[in-house]
Amino acid sequence: MTPGASGLAPVLVLGWGNPSRGDDALGPEFIARASALPAPPGAPAVEWLTDFQLQVEHALDLVGRSHVLFVDASVACEPPFQVEPLRSAANHALTSHAMAPQAVMQVFERIHGHAPPPCSLLAIRAQAFALGTGLGPQAQAHLEQALAWFGQWWAGLGETPATTRMADHA
Repeated sequence: MTPGASGLAPVLVLGWGNPSRGDDALGPEFIARASALPAPPGAPAVEWLTDFQLQVEHALDLVGRSHVLFVDASVACEPPFQVEPLRSAANHALTSHAMAPQAVMQVFERIHGHAPPPCSLLAIRAQAFALGTGLGPQAQAHLEQALAWFGQWWAGLGETPATTRMADHA
């Protein structure tokens, strides 16, 4: 793994969710598991971050990166997961606490006056979000498939397709 010229890892992988709410733990669990993987030969260095939710301050974490992968649980994506490139967009929420990745990118753009680095969202299919429960069996299976995809992506970084589902690679 090679760090960037700035000393920062060129790749940021940021997973968010609540580990106490069932499948909402997919983002943090992905980070825990992926960060334990050995780096593929020649792969860029990765900084791993987790949080309960995205916030304005996360725009600062995008500085100096060549790519950012956001990771979250989703009830809207096709199982087992979906990867898609992101574009910055304004946050229309009535709160400053919960943000979409696109809104974090928009904050970066406003602060720095230029586009953020290329960002993608890895949405892992989730079903149950009950307080005090762990990942369900289907979420665990989806997580395993997302981790397999990630290993390939990390090894060949820069070749993120427009939209990917694990089923496309079966």
